[in-house]
Amino acid sequence: MTWLLNRLFDHQHRTDPLFAFQGTVNWMRALSILVSEGAFSHDPLRIFYGQIQRRPPNQEADTLAFKCLLMAIHNVSALQKTCELDEPYSLVRSAIIAWYYATYYGSKSMLAAATGSDPETHSKTCKVWQAEIATRNLAISPFDLYLKNLTPKNIENAINRLRNGNLNNLNVTPTNHEQAFGAAISYLKGTADYERERLEKKVVQESPIFKAHGFVNFRTIAARVIRDESLIKAHVNFLVEAFRYRGKANYRDAIYLSYGADYSDTLTAFVQDLANVARAFTLMAAHYLSCRVIQVNWRAFVDDIVANARFHLPYDLSEI
Repeated sequence: MTWLLNRLFDHQHRTDPLFAFQGTVNWMRALSILVSEGAFSHDPLRIFYGQIQRRPPNQEADTLAFKCLLMAIHNVSALQKTCELDEPYSLVRSAIIAWYYATYYGSKSMLAAATGSDPETHSKTCKVWQAEIATRNLAISPFDLYLKNLTPKNIENAINRLRNGNLNNLNVTPTNHEQAFGAAISYLKGTADYERERLEKKVVQESPIFKAHGFVNFRTIAARVIRDESLIKAHVNFLVEAFRYRGKANYRDAIYLSYGADYSDTLTAFVQDLANVARAFTLMAAHYLSCRVIQVNWRAFVDDIVANARFHLPYDLSEI
């Protein structure tokens, strides 16, 4: 290891650099493979959202949806420009942030189109996405993945059902659908376990009932009952995964994306994967919007963006 990594390791920052790097790039490689299989082009998207009913007119909600979609598309354009660089290291962290905000604002545009909701924080957006998009089957795989009830047994059972015998994980770079889907489920499980552990820690530190009984862990049935009251109400979905991913890659794992061993070829492919996934997510959002907002508003939005956007559009909005 290099001097700085040795210091980090000595001071209890003990994440394996190679493991962290593999997890970062392999999840995005998996998602890129899955979104490249044909579902994220205009005709399949028209079919998927073909039965969506246009909601009652809501000019304010339409405005919010259009604003968020423009911000999402702008971030996709930034990613596509980053792909043109000869070396990826200079902007790889910025690329991850652009990917996240393409996803975040794409999701907010869908929420505005769905019910007019405008969650104020990232965590609230994840919660509303669960209720208004994920559980209503309004997102396309792999963006449709979610779990509810984060008790250990339910996580295990739900992941086993989703895997259906697929044992692939994030330790190997996926090259086909089966490996990519297994890696996607692996990241979903990791996020579910992360959220479960976070909530368990919160129960131990903050629950007055837990403290009143003198519990310090979950070894007893009574302690687990108190814990499970919190875990049963919890969930994870693609937005929770995205928020966790941004945090890991831009904070904890950022050191592994900036120096040390030269993985230029891997990171070049990684940035392209970020762009592919963000493009797919925002195109999905655009098609959903077109079915929900006032139709004349959609056409006016498209005409305006095509005429006045000062960046390269990642797809032809006029085909929607």
